[in-house]
Amino acid sequence: MANPSGFLEYIRQAPGKQPVAERLQHYGEFTKMYDTVELHHQSARCMDCGVPFCHNGCPLGNIIPEFNDAVYRGRWQEAYEILASTNNFPEFTGRICPAPCESACVLGINQPPVAIEEIEKHIVEIAFERGLVKARRIFHRTGKKVAVVGSGPAGLAAAAQLNAAGHSVTVFERDDAPGGLLRYGIPDFKLEKWVVDRRIALMEAEGVEFRCSTEVGSAALPAGDLFREYHAVVLCIGSTIPRDLPAPGRDVVQGVHFAMDFLKQQNKRVRAGQPFDLEKTAISAKGKHVVVIGGGDTGSDCVGTSNRQGAASVTQFELLPEPPKDRAAYMPWPTYPMLYKVTTSHEEGCERRFAVQTKAFVGDENGQLRALRIVDLEWAAGLDGRPSSFVEVPGSEREIPCELALLAMGFLHPQQEGLLAQLELATDARKNISAPEHSYQTNIPRVFCAGDARRGQSLVVWAIQEGRECARSVDAYLRK
Repeated sequence: MANPSGFLEYIRQAPGKQPVAERLQHYGEFTKMYDTVELHHQSARCMDCGVPFCHNGCPLGNIIPEFNDAVYRGRWQEAYEILASTNNFPEFTGRICPAPCESACVLGINQPPVAIEEIEKHIVEIAFERGLVKARRIFHRTGKKVAVVGSGPAGLAAAAQLNAAGHSVTVFERDDAPGGLLRYGIPDFKLEKWVVDRRIALMEAEGVEFRCSTEVGSAALPAGDLFREYHAVVLCIGSTIPRDLPAPGRDVVQGVHFAMDFLKQQNKRVRAGQPFDLEKTAISAKGKHVVVIGGGDTGSDCVGTSNRQGAASVTQFELLPEPPKDRAAYMPWPTYPMLYKVTTSHEEGCERRFAVQTKAFVGDENGQLRALRIVDLEWAAGLDGRPSSFVEVPGSEREIPCELALLAMGFLHPQQEGLLAQLELATDARKNISAPEHSYQTNIPRVFCAGDARRGQSLVVWAIQEGRECARSVDAYLRK
């Protein structure tokens, strides 16, 4: 282990951040790195806890105590090899993962947990800086070809693993650049895109081919055409159909948009080098009272983006009541707790309202959104203490100013038309692609599926895990 008494000697310290006034002037990352001394202290806090529950908390099963020990001792090659043995993309998870491993940290029972996510980020960035991250040489090719449809984290992980196994892999992406939600869903202030480009370049050097601006299932490339060239097809197309809010006025007034439409266009502006060029046709928060409907990470991303665009005010709604700040009886350690969380975007300016329901979108005489009609909710707890049902609070219905409403209420399922319809793939009750977890194989033997398209909307770390496990099944299928 690292330092046997480190958890007694040092407290958890988060890396420094740029002041709010400064970081609102750009779209770049603003979290600083630990200095050498502080990184040493943070890794020293990892205990010899006997049973490291962090392994179970991490969907990838990262070998956390061992890489913390290597960091403490300054063994960067060893630390990187341990981390890379289970995680294809620690530079992504080290920036945008909600760190379920930290929720399962034994030290977290009565102290702030070990800063596992930040240590992970430092390992991979130091490894890149020291030239320890190199393209793997593939010494033997099997002669089998695999098409991976979708270049989000699940698709990239599947492609990386299958390529390492010796298969020839082509990744199809309908956008103009690979990365999926990593590129066009997550704002640059959380994940700058040179980080994605660096990994893509490494995968290309290893032999993975990327075909962008190519939509499988379109008239130009019918899904069935893949079977002529590829021995297996892996679908990692994500869960892209957003949950709507069919309240009165939704389809009438102008100014109600899905969160991903808002975020994607801003990411494209940043990519083009024009982050603050808000053309008239764009979904713009500039000078407007913005309401983000949905309390999750996507909603938080909308808050940060709206503030950078110069919103007059930003409010975030959540249907559920305000979560507790500490674990409740129904969220015991080491499960992942749903606690009150203040993101960096919330720090930048946001009024948060819980237990609120939007009743209607109210337009002005020109059909532009001017207000939301809302009502407060009173929640009743179930037998386990969780919020289970609600009623409207009498007399609480009112209007609040709103000129831009962003719907960030999650995603339902993958797109049904096009690729899915052409292949006649079986789906489950939620309209996700049906593929058992033990095989990731669909009702068409040569077609496999991983990520959000199979399991439903989830985390980047789960997508990577799904891509890795799916690749294992595809490899076994191809070697029969």
